[in-house]
Amino acid sequence: MSHPGTLVLIMFIAVLSPLLADRAARRIRVPLVIFEIALGIVVGPQLLGWAHTDRVTDTLANLGLSMLIFLAGYEIDFAAVRGPTLNRSLAAWPVSLALGIGIAFLLADGGLSEVFVVGTALTSTALGTVLPILRDSGDLGSPFGKAASAFGAVGEFGPVVAVALLLSGRRPGEAAAVLIAFAVVTAAAVLWALRPRPPWFSRLVDETLHSSGQFAVRFVMLLLAAMLGLATVFGLDVLLGAFAAGVLTRLVLQGAAPETGPEIMGKVEAVGFGFLVPLFYVVTGIEFDLDALLHDARALLLVPVFLALFVIVRGGPVYALAPRESGRRDRAALTLFCSTCLPLVVAITTIGTDQRVLPTDTAAALVGAAMISVLVLPLTAMRLRRGRGGGATPSGTPAESETW
Repeated sequence: MSHPGTLVLIMFIAVLSPLLADRAARRIRVPLVIFEIALGIVVGPQLLGWAHTDRVTDTLANLGLSMLIFLAGYEIDFAAVRGPTLNRSLAAWPVSLALGIGIAFLLADGGLSEVFVVGTALTSTALGTVLPILRDSGDLGSPFGKAASAFGAVGEFGPVVAVALLLSGRRPGEAAAVLIAFAVVTAAAVLWALRPRPPWFSRLVDETLHSSGQFAVRFVMLLLAAMLGLATVFGLDVLLGAFAAGVLTRLVLQGAAPETGPEIMGKVEAVGFGFLVPLFYVVTGIEFDLDALLHDARALLLVPVFLALFVIVRGGPVYALAPRESGRRDRAALTLFCSTCLPLVVAITTIGTDQRVLPTDTAAALVGAAMISVLVLPLTAMRLRRGRGGGATPSGTPAESETW
């Protein structure tokens, strides 16, 4: 059934949320996504019943999720995160996955697929939420920010790969072969992206940047659509294609339009954060099974349990493998930033419920805990950073007392 008024209501919430976030910031800084999801729950069928999703809103929400993961992939600067810190982050995530799956065996009532869903969801990091906070505080370019970027990048990419391997419905060997084939094609695309662009490419980018042509923006959208299509052809989750598209876009723009790249991505972000991404979060709220959460004592109890497990499963290995030069406060702050999650938890639980391997009450508990993580963990991490004298100085640059 079509619900044309729902889209209007969703966009009204998208406009209202920044206003509420700005008003709330006078007392406490509440992430924008919390208002978007919470208002979606309020207007959804669980409470007021004003909004009901249909094929159009579901399609746009899926595009919003793809755009969110695409922008997260674009944020990763491999030149900045490579080296020992990246090696440590690569070592930490498999430990998180093994720990998450082991704990999920103890919690899950269903079969192996439910264990994989819960275990993988416990290992994700909301890089798209963490990076803007670090950028606003002046920490993004500091050693601490680079470490958070490295661990967060693996926390985004690792679960996407795990979903492709563990939740594809294929046998492990077949899934691995398909993933390797996708990786080979993506590697070829990376090599192409690293090649110098012909002069006409850069000229057309500059000439149409402020015209109706918008060649660069259209090219970025083509890359995103192509990688989503490639992932679909290989039978993989589109999140993997979206992430790869973000990485490719950064490489292309760095080579072909180094001076105008930020402006180009500003236009892309305007489409993403101005329309598609908030639509994804509001629809997440509309479809949130509040009834299953509130009327099941076990599900309600699982919310604080999952919140603690996000810190233990994802944060524990991060704390243990953080750069050696870091102090206890920096390790704790890095742990909390990397334990912050939501987008991939929503995506993974959606896959689990769609495949009918994850109960809706468990999915609601996971999403509820992830929402709390976005609200609580980054704020606590920033207080730890301020408490140690780190973070941004009045000039907006990283403090000189940075120990990393």
